[in-house]
Amino acid sequence: MPSHATAADHIRDLGAYVSASPSSFHAVEEAARRLDEAGFTGLDELEAWPAGAGKGPEAGAAGRFYVVRDGALIAWVTPESAGPTTGFNVLGAHTDSPSFKLKPKPTMGKFGWLQAGVEVYGGPLLNSWLDRELQLAGRLVMLDGTQCLTATGPLLRFPQLAIHLDRAVNDGLALDKQQHMNPVFGLGDPAGEDLLALLAERATPAVPGSAPVDPAQIGGYDVVIADTQPAAVFGAKSEFFASGRLDNLSATHAGLAALIAHGEAGERKDGGPIAVLAAFDHEEIGSNSRSGACGPLLEDILVRISDGLGASASQRRQALAASFCVSADAGHAVHPNYAERHDPVNRPVLNGGPLLKINANQRYATDAPGAAFWARLCGEAGIPYQEFVSNNVMPCGSTIGPLTATRLGIRTVDVGVPLLSMHSARELCGVEDPFRLASVTELFFRTPA
Repeated sequence: MPSHATAADHIRDLGAYVSASPSSFHAVEEAARRLDEAGFTGLDELEAWPAGAGKGPEAGAAGRFYVVRDGALIAWVTPESAGPTTGFNVLGAHTDSPSFKLKPKPTMGKFGWLQAGVEVYGGPLLNSWLDRELQLAGRLVMLDGTQCLTATGPLLRFPQLAIHLDRAVNDGLALDKQQHMNPVFGLGDPAGEDLLALLAERATPAVPGSAPVDPAQIGGYDVVIADTQPAAVFGAKSEFFASGRLDNLSATHAGLAALIAHGEAGERKDGGPIAVLAAFDHEEIGSNSRSGACGPLLEDILVRISDGLGASASQRRQALAASFCVSADAGHAVHPNYAERHDPVNRPVLNGGPLLKINANQRYATDAPGAAFWARLCGEAGIPYQEFVSNNVMPCGSTIGPLTATRLGIRTVDVGVPLLSMHSARELCGVEDPFRLASVTELFFRTPA
């Protein structure tokens, strides 16, 4: 089982992880911190790696490693018996969430208001971001190439127009992404203010104890807006969990907890796969980046692990053929007020177990062998699961699953925690489901496909 022995423990830790992860860069930093504490060793892509990339304690940290590339992270546990044709069991997730990204020349405003210029990132439910205390968070890159993280705490708000000035608002709220989605962050003259200076003031220096960040030295930034409201458990029987960024930090956290528990258990027996957590960035905008699932990141890492195990090109292909990917991303629970938007038969509920996501047009990568393997894993773990398929008249979203299967030829199954309010600033899941996903993931990490 995961290191958190109960669903209540797991959900509290998920809330802590989300709070520490207002941006993809923070999510990776927090994951790396937890991996360091668990005895994993961080590797640099620019340097040579230990022989075997973890084949035995002599390679470092008992075969437990991770690599960070921008807002993405790959971590793995290598069995002591691993050889050139050992397969990889990959849990794929993503670190980004729908939001708003800070534009160039971000300090703007009028009529005495200070406003931030932002660009819509992905497909957020715009109305859910109104009238909330929000923060800016992300990375700053200095002219000399050094980087640091920044998070402002409560700073901004998208103020909604009062009903007195729009009497028809309850008949349908229309928000113009350019005109209406510029948050306020203060009062004054924008000509005399600098939002980047505020970000620099609240940044964490790259080297602890070093001088504060000089805003004049900021050469670039990747900064997004994040909700600041703490996660909460609620409901008649405390069965609900509300939080920002559950799509998809719920799966990233589940994979992280499962991998750490797998590494600590020492279950790297003969014939076991190499367990891999692949937490990509940029899924919400198509995954087309050096740190996204369409990019070479996962392949780069698997090739280097394979090289360290002495694999030939042919043996590497054998290893990939023996590999399996569980693409874990949030999915839809049936909405009681909009039941007609769901499939009439397959109607997942909160706390009914993680979803097995199926689509005839391969928007999800699940096929029959993958579904059977997932069913076997859930059965052995004693975990219920639910099948999800879209209503035929509702366009189906997609995930990193088909991208990973296409790029690497690894058999892939799509799963995830069921949500309501997906892509809202504050999403809703059941208390039991994230823990169940972590539990079956830990079993997956030690089970050959």
